[in-house]
Amino acid sequence: QVQLVESGGGLVQAGGSLRLSCAASGFGFRNYAMGWFRQAPGKEREFVGRISWNGESIDYSDSVKGRFTISRDNAKNTEYLQMNSLKPEDTAVYYCARHFSRAHYDPAGYDSWGQGTQVTVSS
Repeated sequence: QVQLVESGGGLVQAGGSLRLSCAASGFGFRNYAMGWFRQAPGKEREFVGRISWNGESIDYSDSVKGRFTISRDNAKNTEYLQMNSLKPEDTAVYYCARHFSRAHYDPAGYDSWGQGTQVTVSS
């Protein structure tokens, strides 16, 4: 079965960096675009970014553009989210997801999700 497992979250001071990983199994990882979303308490799930199957096309939300970088290693079935210059407003649970259809920023277009990893940025 499809499984996505995030790791790398934690507590970091504002201005710091974290690198999240998403290990995929149970499907042909190299055939799918993958995305990252986040959800803060009391807020809706928010699109962070999405990477095409071959890594040649990457989209970011305006809120993270220039600070976050998405990459993937198809040989390792793993997607990454490098987060730099973190801000307290980046605090959320971060999820990776498999893109299935629809617009890349629409959570409904993702059919498999990880359990999430907590990122907390202190001021």
